[in-house]
Amino acid sequence: MSEEINPVARPLVEMPQEHEFFIGIDSDGCAFDTMEIKHKECFTPNIIKHWDLQPVSKYARQACEFVNLYSKWRGINRWPALVMVFDLLRERGEVQKRRAAIHQAQKIREFINSGLPLSNSSLSRVVAETKDAELAKALEWSEAVNATIADMVHGVPPFPYVRESLERMTQHADVIVVSQTPVEALVREWQEHSIDGYVKVIAGQELGTKTEHIRYASQGRYADDHKLMIGDAPGDLKAARDNNALFFPINPGREEESWEQFYTEGLQRFLNGTFGGAYEAALIAEFDKALPDLPPWKR
Repeated sequence: MSEEINPVARPLVEMPQEHEFFIGIDSDGCAFDTMEIKHKECFTPNIIKHWDLQPVSKYARQACEFVNLYSKWRGINRWPALVMVFDLLRERGEVQKRRAAIHQAQKIREFINSGLPLSNSSLSRVVAETKDAELAKALEWSEAVNATIADMVHGVPPFPYVRESLERMTQHADVIVVSQTPVEALVREWQEHSIDGYVKVIAGQELGTKTEHIRYASQGRYADDHKLMIGDAPGDLKAARDNNALFFPINPGREEESWEQFYTEGLQRFLNGTFGGAYEAALIAEFDKALPDLPPWKR
């Protein structure tokens, strides 16, 4: 590859190819039913606490849950999600009437647009170099989120049909985890339920974006119609399309049905070449209906 690769992402670039098919799988909300507990019990309380949103906590909670769980931005990286929450709050009339001070997050926006991996390790280096107070606060918040997740989130098994699908997938495809969750949490969760052995690489936020994960692992190795991304968020669909890969959606709220459909028919269609076209289009049309782009207080 001619592009400069983040050294941390080399496991993807150097992944040995054993099969002619490639499958990427998102983790939170897709393989595991962890989105609700992580955001409602870990992310949102820490956002309210660390970003001084106590005066508008009700509205902050609504904004957090809309962005991270119930909208087309479901599953995006924590930093763009945080900025989007601030923006939604700043423009909301009820928040303005309370004269609540909502962070502009200019330095966080600069970090998001820096081209660096959007991870704690990257931010930690920036904080060490700049001594910027806002970025230091952002790092403190993010580390608190990770600590709360480590303390709170355990014993949550993969959705039904995930393990069975992995067993069948790995007979025909090279499989990786494609996620914006920190690697440490991903490894812990996949090992806890003894399914880490089915995947060649567990790629989290430190290894780049989801688009980059798929590109690093698959470019120049697999035919386009032999590449598949399985995900529960529009960002997963975008990562697939950015790499000319096919997409199988795990529909929010209907995850078990989605995995059963993948296990009973979707995987075989992918392997026999009948997945693309009308079948995939129907899946994506149904998926698109599940997540709105306007919050309920604007509808």
